[in-house]
Amino acid sequence: MLVALMDTKVTKLDCLKAEIAKIKEAAALVDAGGLVAFPTETVYGIACRVKDDSLAKLDNLKGRTPDKRYTLHIGQTSEITKYVPTITLKARKLMTNAWPGPLTLVFELGQQDLEKQQHNLHRQVFESLYKDGSIGIRCPDSPIASILLRLTHHPVVAPSANITGQEPATEPEQVLAQFSGQIDLLLDAGPCKYKKSSTVAKVGKTEVTILREGVYSQAELEALSTVSFLFVCTGNTCRSPMAEGMFRKYLAEKLRCEVDQLDRMGYKVSSVGVMNMCAAPASTEAVTACEVRGIDIKAHKSNILSPQLIEESDFIFAMEQIHCDRVKAIRPEAANKCTLLAEIEEIPDPMGRSQEFFRRCADSIEMAVRRRVDELVI
Repeated sequence: MLVALMDTKVTKLDCLKAEIAKIKEAAALVDAGGLVAFPTETVYGIACRVKDDSLAKLDNLKGRTPDKRYTLHIGQTSEITKYVPTITLKARKLMTNAWPGPLTLVFELGQQDLEKQQHNLHRQVFESLYKDGSIGIRCPDSPIASILLRLTHHPVVAPSANITGQEPATEPEQVLAQFSGQIDLLLDAGPCKYKKSSTVAKVGKTEVTILREGVYSQAELEALSTVSFLFVCTGNTCRSPMAEGMFRKYLAEKLRCEVDQLDRMGYKVSSVGVMNMCAAPASTEAVTACEVRGIDIKAHKSNILSPQLIEESDFIFAMEQIHCDRVKAIRPEAANKCTLLAEIEEIPDPMGRSQEFFRRCADSIEMAVRRRVDELVI
């Protein structure tokens, strides 16, 4: 089927200015069922509302079959909750580090979440976006793209501006060369920043799988998705080494992997002390308390709390409030990720006490660690 010819309006925009009135006109066209080409930081996309009639026009324009999915585009990261009720740790870390930006994430939804979305969303939206129990979502970094997407009143998909099989347009002239007279509007902001497609990746419990290569490499995504846990006590020879060892054990059980595979799977677990002690071994009593639980911390060497370790950590669990206070004194912005391991209770220092005291301390740590691991969405 041939696409009906129309007059394609070209609106020039300054990529450094928020020309709201012009972008609002584009959003209205999308809401009315029109097709609008717009710039992202990667390539030009074609904005289309998620309704059957508009999607049919888009399929016809690009020469794609109706069974091929399109990626949902959102104007701000917070909109993700409308489409993905449950977000895993690794996916959230990637969103934090790479959104807005040149990364498309494919989220796999469980049956309960799919049923919830089927109930919450219009039938056409659900059937168009959720294919094989998953949805692809991109949050572009271009200010023009972000404003356009936030001004629309419908969910919007935005495949690259090219006929299937041809190279995506990275400049406005390339859009017109393929689609002049076939789209309603082109927002012309000059060449795109990267001139390269976004990376498409699926995030699982234990790995990030690239489905389409783009701006980000596999190594970069693995680094951006690593989740780090830090345990803090006074000298890093008793409580925090025990907590680290126990956390590794229960996290590995939850992931159904071996403890020594955690780092490779993108989960980093470590411990430090606030005292200036470095390379001291775990206390004999702490080693013994862990051994009876099948946990080996004999190779542990103490480390000192540092600004870098605080910055790199996603979760910081302290044994006492003084340890929380020390973390916040070094990095005040870390307040929202630092908390007591045992929630509202402190775990007293067993240093210099009997083995029985260490056993009770280990019991408290183990109970708190198991609760923390149970809370994790993986």
